[in-house]
Amino acid sequence: MLRETHRHFKFDWITIILFLLLVGFGWLNILSASHTGETIDYWDFSEPYGKQLMFIFLTLALIVLILSIDSKFYERFSSVIYIISMLSLMGLFVLGKNVNGATSWYAIGGMTLQPSEFAKAATALAVAKYVSDMNTDIHKFKDQIQSFILFAIPAILVLLQNDAGSTIVYAAFFFVLYREGLPKIYLIIGVALVILSLFSLKFGAIITSIAAAFVLIVNHFFTKKKPPLIQPIVILIACIILSSGIKFFYQNVLQPHQKDRISLWLRLEKDPVKLEIMKKTFAYNLNESEKAISSGGVTGKGFLEGTRTTGKFVPEQHTDYIFSTVGEEWGFLGSAMVVIVFVLLLIRILHLAELQKSQFSRMYGYGVASIFFMHFMINIGMVMGLIPTIGIPLPLFSYGGSGLWGFTILLFIFIKLDSNRINEW
Repeated sequence: MLRETHRHFKFDWITIILFLLLVGFGWLNILSASHTGETIDYWDFSEPYGKQLMFIFLTLALIVLILSIDSKFYERFSSVIYIISMLSLMGLFVLGKNVNGATSWYAIGGMTLQPSEFAKAATALAVAKYVSDMNTDIHKFKDQIQSFILFAIPAILVLLQNDAGSTIVYAAFFFVLYREGLPKIYLIIGVALVILSLFSLKFGAIITSIAAAFVLIVNHFFTKKKPPLIQPIVILIACIILSSGIKFFYQNVLQPHQKDRISLWLRLEKDPVKLEIMKKTFAYNLNESEKAISSGGVTGKGFLEGTRTTGKFVPEQHTDYIFSTVGEEWGFLGSAMVVIVFVLLLIRILHLAELQKSQFSRMYGYGVASIFFMHFMINIGMVMGLIPTIGIPLPLFSYGGSGLWGFTILLFIFIKLDSNRINEW
């Protein structure tokens, strides 16, 4: 362990306080979602709230360890950390434990460890290190591809473990690269692919292709600086191919439960009988979550007073659906408070990232903010039915030691890097 001497450090206590607020309030809601109505034994490790309390105490020790390490250690050994993290993901295919259809955990005694939660910090370090290297020019296509490969590797490994939710999070690194000069064409292509996918599934490949042709024609005639005619033609052909490919991917590649969730979200099922069956099976969690949130009203039913929470109507409420507990027991005001604290944390991280004197620290800060944002946006949207059901935790809030430690490592490495800002020239 490398320790820094004869230097001055100033930890950002605003970020630390926001972190503690989320962890503390998250634990209260885990307690609500997991207690059985009997006398509460806070150190009952057979209950999720007891285990999470133990995880929180271990987290405090982890924070001390992270902040005691030389800030330069994270930059110098980022490649080693990344390689070790990727090896831990590969090892799951041999030694991994299957839980709910995903082989994403190592069984260690009576506990499980999910390496994909730690891979996010390792990938953020690796991407920041590579792009900030003097020999890297993000404007060059070769360096762009190599940057993509760094976060494509963990994304593919996680996808092969049947954890599609965690795979999507790695798209956050496009925002990081965009801040450092990645051409905006990549973001345009990404947004266009999402829109094209949704239209293809909802309206079919033919209607989507006609709509794409109309947009390209209008754009061609109303743009002052007209591109060569071959450009919109090539784009249209690509749209036609992609529209047909998306439909094929949906029908032949996705798992049945994944198709059903997308079908429910986009209202693709026309048979009312089958639609009702799907709602009672695949949309059960979502329906119960929405009922719990709406029942809370403006001020909520009160701590430990949520009838739907106490009655265990919402499956997995202490993990992915923890926000429904907030909605029922703390109401709109409590839910708004949680959202505001998360937004303040994101704004604070971005503000600190812009103050960094080194490109590595700035990029890593943007990586932290982007990963937190993806988790926050997807989880809240999923619980409220705004996006398809995706198994992904709410950062620092949902039950789980791996998730809590993974986000703690991610955030406090940046806090350590920021504390060394006054020593950099």
